Amino acid sequence: MLNVCVIGLGGRGRGLIRGVLLKNSDVRIVAVCDRYEDRVSQTLEILREAGFDAKGYTDYKEALNTKGLGAAFVFTDWSTHAEIAIYSMRKGIPVASEVGCEYSLENCHNLVRTQEITGTPYMFVENCCWGKDELLATSMARRNLFGTVVHCSGAYAHDLRHEIAYGHVNRHYRFDNYVNRCCENYPTHELGPIAKLLDINRGNRIVSVSSVSSKAVGLEEYIKTRSDATEEMKQARFKQGDIVTTILTCARGETIVLTLDTSLPRSYSRQFTVRGTKGSYSQETNSVFLDGQKEYWEPSEYHAATLNNARSYEAEYLPSCWKDVSPEALAAGHGGMDWLAYKSFVDAVMNHTDVPIDVYDGATWQAVSVLSEISIQQGGAPQAMPDFTNGAWFRRPRKDVCDL
Repeated sequence: MLNVCVIGLGGRGRGLIRGVLLKNSDVRIVAVCDRYEDRVSQTLEILREAGFDAKGYTDYKEALNTKGLGAAFVFTDWSTHAEIAIYSMRKGIPVASEVGCEYSLENCHNLVRTQEITGTPYMFVENCCWGKDELLATSMARRNLFGTVVHCSGAYAHDLRHEIAYGHVNRHYRFDNYVNRCCENYPTHELGPIAKLLDINRGNRIVSVSSVSSKAVGLEEYIKTRSDATEEMKQARFKQGDIVTTILTCARGETIVLTLDTSLPRSYSRQFTVRGTKGSYSQETNSVFLDGQKEYWEPSEYHAATLNNARSYEAEYLPSCWKDVSPEALAAGHGGMDWLAYKSFVDAVMNHTDVPIDVYDGATWQAVSVLSEISIQQGGAPQAMPDFTNGAWFRRPRKDVCDL
């Protein structure tokens, strides 16, 4: 049994407690923490109803002083992830950090240095690395169905106008980010699975980051339509561009394109795409195209062929973690990704094995945000990605998130 502390009790934190942590029989929540007392009291009530006798804190350092902790879960806002994770590692407490972006390369380097010095497990819990589509495509790439992979792309395409605009009303951190920064502020949902497929930090590495941004008008126009908008919302002038496009180059020669699209009306999509010399995968059309297939389709033929095209490969190529997924896992959050991701962390800590997404991944993927902000300020000029592995990237063995 792993005694754990949960830090950050907003919507994401409470959702993961209910949907994932309380349903994992290897986890016992003994401490919870949030800067807001009402969130602490609400969470303690949830835990009492579930039969847990936990202590509540508003200071994460006090919470992490709880005796007998086996792990810490960091579900706070982006600006505190590194700070809390570093404190936890220094105390020898394994830490699972939710995703987001970093604000400085120094924070990324400090994460790496702390983990290397302490040896304390750190996992960057990018749940999309366990996405069913992403893992199916990665498994197919591992079997060389796409040939030599040349290019990948993805997006965080999600209409977040209400969440961002009402950030201060709902005590959410995105408002301040969109007022003060313009960058690829949420790269890891799309980049994480691509980085795993392309062996980033394990035989390959990101060499450069180049970003450009559109103008920022979506949020201001949205706020004008809201009768309950606060005066702060009406007066806000947002720096964050509505569409940010980022190009990454890799040591092995691949390119990656990331798109941030969160302040215009649209449907949700991650737009995960893989292009290789023998074929391609497209999440947008749920399709696989392999060399030698019919290249030109009549509209009706194309629709019928792509409707379940990728699904026809599941029996042979879908990894075991998805073939064996339970109904409980599927209901736990984000269609099963949350359950699989956090179970991987708990299993690694309890079995003293390596986590599947380590501190080098967390530092590299989050550094894209920092470098994209600089690149945009310099008109899209490429920025060099630091090698957080200190030259070890080409000899570190591949580590997939599950058996492929």
